[in-house]
Amino acid sequence: MNAAHAPVLCPEAVSSIALVGAGGNFVDATFGQGGHSRQLLQRIGPQARLLALDRDADSFQCAQALAERESRVIPRRGWFGDIAETLADTGMNAVQGALMDLGLSSAQLDDPERGFSFRADGPLDMRMDQDRGLPAAVWLNKAPAAEIAKVIRRYGEERYAGRISRAICAARPLATTGQLARLVTASQPRPTRGKHGATRVFQAVRIFINEELTQLQAGLEGLFNALAIGGRLAVIAFHSLEDRIVKRFFRERSSPPSVPKEVPLRSAELKAVARIAAGPLRPSEAEVQRNPRARSAVLRVLERTA
Repeated sequence: MNAAHAPVLCPEAVSSIALVGAGGNFVDATFGQGGHSRQLLQRIGPQARLLALDRDADSFQCAQALAERESRVIPRRGWFGDIAETLADTGMNAVQGALMDLGLSSAQLDDPERGFSFRADGPLDMRMDQDRGLPAAVWLNKAPAAEIAKVIRRYGEERYAGRISRAICAARPLATTGQLARLVTASQPRPTRGKHGATRVFQAVRIFINEELTQLQAGLEGLFNALAIGGRLAVIAFHSLEDRIVKRFFRERSSPPSVPKEVPLRSAELKAVARIAAGPLRPSEAEVQRNPRARSAVLRVLERTA
């Protein structure tokens, strides 16, 4: 594991889905550098199995390396939307605990060649799976200004989306993260408070390129459907767009079904299929001081009851 990588809310997330010595099937759907998985392996029993899933090629190699030393680990490369097929392929019909950490890993952020960050200049890629989809540069250099503005406004909540999208089209072709970051900040009539001016735009383009919100919804549904009764799903979100999806999904599953008033059913017969087991939980000040990237994290845990 990258020494610079610190898994966020690790003790809280791991303890929320696994009792000490627990058996059965567990899923780390965002393996990354393996921080959460290593902690899970210290809690679960010798007969338990852990599916280590990630769509990033480097993370998958890390999972493979762990599996060579740890027989309980089953490494797989895949997207959230393929989770049902992946679970079926590994024979995991009933899952006791599943974890999704929706943040980028330090390895992804700190490598300029991946194009996720504007801290150092690198190619405009931004793909979590570099074997699938279009690099950010290809899309930015072809898409109409209206489409770019829509993406920046929707996924970045950027007030100057129109101005920035027109500047992008005027400056094409773009090739590097530095070019995009400078162009964005130059297009903003006033500086952004508290963060770099390009942060929202980079977030928006990354979310769009990786289909993150669509994949998140598919992953939530696939993992929840695979849970055994009493099984738990823990999700760590890092920005309001993804946390909103998680919160709505958890609320819907933990609420009784809605039926027309004329249907003759007693309230006791309308049971929810899940309950909120924990959350929202946030990192302590001590964790934020150790790892500033944890500041915006929020953990929610859902338990299947029927």
